[in-house]
Amino acid sequence: MPYATAADLITRYGEDELIQLTDRVGAGVVDTAIVSRALDDAEAEIDGYLAARYRLPLPTTPALLARIACDIARYRLWEDRASDEVRQRYEDARRLLENISSGRASLGLPAGLPPESQPALSLAAAKSGPAPVFGPEQMGGY
Repeated sequence: MPYATAADLITRYGEDELIQLTDRVGAGVVDTAIVSRALDDAEAEIDGYLAARYRLPLPTTPALLARIACDIARYRLWEDRASDEVRQRYEDARRLLENISSGRASLGLPAGLPPESQPALSLAAAKSGPAPVFGPEQMGGY
């Protein structure tokens, strides 16, 4: 489930801005393929942070994530021409994602499995098998 749509971007920032950022052929319309790519990139960036705290995909999409996805996608669409305001919104979104990832902020959703319910890593493979060929005894002090 996507965190934001092209319609969300248009609602937040206006169609004129999106046309300016995406219309590379002069047709006077929003290029939905470019917008979709920016939104997909934003979703991947968000998931990178959320995976540390939540089981993905999320059961529902909090409105906060739609705003964050729009701010990230907008920044990506502006590329290296982003204004200070666009850059600041992106940096604020990243900081918020870092806080969500670390547990200092919450999406209001149940977090992933608590550590005690996650399966413990087993070292059985490291403990079993033949003796090492080059152990301390075989190396003669080297």
